[in-house]
Amino acid sequence: MEENLLKSTTRHIRIFSAEVDSAGELVPSGQVLTLDVDPDNEFNWNEDALQKVYRKFDELVESHTGAELSDYNLRRIGSALEHFIRDLLQSGLVSYNLTGRVVNYSMGLPRTAAD
Repeated sequence: MEENLLKSTTRHIRIFSAEVDSAGELVPSGQVLTLDVDPDNEFNWNEDALQKVYRKFDELVESHTGAELSDYNLRRIGSALEHFIRDLLQSGLVSYNLTGRVVNYSMGLPRTAAD
């Protein structure tokens, strides 16, 4: 039986029910989820902040153990990660990439120092 590719795409999070093969292609899987964080490079990331997102992803996936692998459940995880990234931005752990291809302040205007 061939697996269907399920996915959730938000502005900064893409989740696929797939594995990445050696050629970099997605291979549908009912057992593995692949996470793509900030595909448009809208933010400046440090390793600590990125690892926080991966840990939050693992926590959210674990909380859905036993639930059906569906578009709806992937969207719930993706939405929760969007909110988590907003929290990282607001706390200063990540910042907007002002030299990126797309600068649209999708998570709110950047903070500026008060005079």
